[in-house]
Amino acid sequence: MSQNDQQIADDWAAALAEQADEESVQAAPLEELTDESSPISEDERRKLDTIMDIPVTISMEVGRTQISIRNLLQLNQGSVVELDRIAGESLDVMVNGTLIAHGEVVVVNDKFGIRLTDVISQTERIKKLR
Repeated sequence: MSQNDQQIADDWAAALAEQADEESVQAAPLEELTDESSPISEDERRKLDTIMDIPVTISMEVGRTQISIRNLLQLNQGSVVELDRIAGESLDVMVNGTLIAHGEVVVVNDKFGIRLTDVISQTERIKKLR
């Protein structure tokens, strides 16, 4: 990472920390959760264990654009591609191409990450599959 990249990352981290300090965070009252479901059978547990190990691809999408092949071939180092998002807008979190959440970029220990700000409900995800 170049010194300029490091400075930019440090500036982002400082800005995010400053923003977190300015926001007053209050704990929301929560009800105690109780598990009212019946215990799962050994066969159900085995089936669940089988799918828990299936690998999925998770990606964060900053934005999209469409360009012609002519313009694509003209891209080189330093080219700027305009995306369909406004600066500061949340990123999409995709699992196997399906939107599951929105989030914002964070920097932790010199690595980029994403803080989830909104998780799409299961019913909404199922509707999008149809």
